[in-house]
Order: sequence, then C-alpha cells, then structure tokens
Amino acid sequence: MAGLPSAYQRRRAGNPAGERVVPPHPSRVDLHTHSNRSDGVLDPAELVRAAAAAGVRVLALADHDTLAGVRELVAADRPPLPLELLPAVEINSVASGIPDLWEGELHILGLGVDPAHEPFEATLERQRTFRASRFHEIIARLRELGYPIEAQANELLAGAGAASGASLGRPQAARCLVAAGHVESVEQAMRQLLGRGCPAYVPRQGLGPFEAIAAILAAGGVPVLAHFADAPGRRDLIGELGAAGLAGLEVHYRHFDVATVAGAAAVASEMGLLATGGSDYHGDGETYAQVYAQLYVPDEDALALYARLGRPLPALGVSAAP
Repeated sequence: MAGLPSAYQRRRAGNPAGERVVPPHPSRVDLHTHSNRSDGVLDPAELVRAAAAAGVRVLALADHDTLAGVRELVAADRPPLPLELLPAVEINSVASGIPDLWEGELHILGLGVDPAHEPFEATLERQRTFRASRFHEIIARLRELGYPIEAQANELLAGAGAASGASLGRPQAARCLVAAGHVESVEQAMRQLLGRGCPAYVPRQGLGPFEAIAAILAAGGVPVLAHFADAPGRRDLIGELGAAGLAGLEVHYRHFDVATVAGAAAVASEMGLLATGGSDYHGDGETYAQVYAQLYVPDEDALALYARLGRPLPALGVSAAP
C-alpha cells in the first residue's frame, strides 16, 4: 500500500476520534516519555525541567533501547532532580508469528529497571546495533527513491546521535526528511515513506516480546505492555504474555479515548495486571506543557507500581486520592 490508512493510525492510538479523556485534576505522574537519547526531541535534562514545571512529580524516562539519558540525569556530578525519576526503557519487540499487530511489533516498557545491570545493558546494546543498521538502510533506500537525507543524518549523528548510548529510529529519519524539505511533517514522512508497507520501510530486527519480558525481569524491572488499544480483543495473547511475566498494561495512555481507557482498565483488572499510564511524549510539534494539559495518570498508578518494585515513593507526597 502507498501509505498507512488514517483509520489504522487511529486504531494504534486508541481511536482518539472518540470521546477525549478530560483530566479531573492535574496529573502528578507520567510513566512514559522519550528524550533525544532515542527518538524524542528534548535533552534529558530539558525534559525533566519541562515535566517538573508542568507539575509532574514522578517521571519515567523510557527511551527506546537505551538508559543513556537516565544515567546522565543521575550521574554523581549532576544536581538533584526536581522530581522522582524512574529508570525505564521501551523495547519495540518483533512479534513474529503473532497475527494482526501494528507493524508486527509489541512495545514492552521496562519500568524501574536497574541501570547498572550489565547483562541488560549488553542486551540493549545489541538492540541499538540493530537500530543503527536499520537507520542506515533507510537512508540508502530513501536516496534510491529520490529523497536524499545524508547531510541531515550526518548532522544528527554528530549531535544528539553521537551521545554515548544514543538509540536511532525512524522518527529521526522522518525529522531528517522534514529538514531536507522532502515532507512537511514527521507524520507525513511516516505515512508516505517510512511506515510499514511504504517504499522506504525496513523491517525491524531484535528481541521478541517474551525475550524482552525476560530481560526486563532479570534487570529488576516491571514489564508493561504499552499503548495496546486492542487489549480487550486480545486476551489470549495478553494471557500468554502474563504467563511469561508481563506485569502491567498501559491503561491511562494520553492518546486513548474514554472507551479505550475503560476497555484497557477492565482487561488489567481481570488479568491481575498493574495499570500504568503516560504521555509517550516525543516533542514533534508540541511542547511538554501542551501534552501535559491532555494527560491524566492517576496517582494510584505510581503507588501500585512502586509497591510492586518494593520502593518508597517520596516525591509524590500525597495519598492516592487527590
């Protein structure tokens, strides 16, 4: 197909054309964000400052396949943070053999992983190697299609992409396409060129979902299935993941509408999974403050997560009821 149908995109995002979630009070919790150490636009410190200024007290930095941003923020020579930072990672697992999945992937969040766990870091390094190979193959394919972005990619690789442990992905290629004047937006780049079935699409390599869950557990984290709008209709799949150690389901996801949140919450409750939530902030075309205005993650999500991790939650400073 020439591009991703808009209905398909809406399905992935929980059909945001439905009734929007209206936050009953400002959120103090965001358990899913990205910095420019993977495919976000803000430096990790800038992201933390923006989230804290908006009112967030518990923030998970969950860059794709890297904990580089987390390590930078908690380094011994850095000043104290203005919020509680939860080390996290997002693994785009390759779900071969599982039918009817968005781009053949399941995204697994690892919340509360240990940044010092060396076997986990070795696993993430392999993931980043696959990502870099895919990124360069995308660049080559775009050149063949008449959309050269070498200059923009080299600038990226000399800047944020040169940071230790940085992780490359399609959003960076999409931004290069915008910078080169080939498309007007990241969304257009994904829809017309980079999405699955599009001319410059390159399949992903790396961990499967069960391997990702096992790696997160070994690193002391809580594995959570991210932004899975189809959860109510895929209970069998979620049950298989649960048997392998999946512990949570992203319920209060910013792009989910009211009906999708309710459906995901019912599945989480029925299957004994933690409910988590977050903005999935990347930063293309919107500030964190703009995203925050649409965000509702109950305090209970953080309280239950930290209880599962066996850690105190000093930064929230409130009871579960606001």
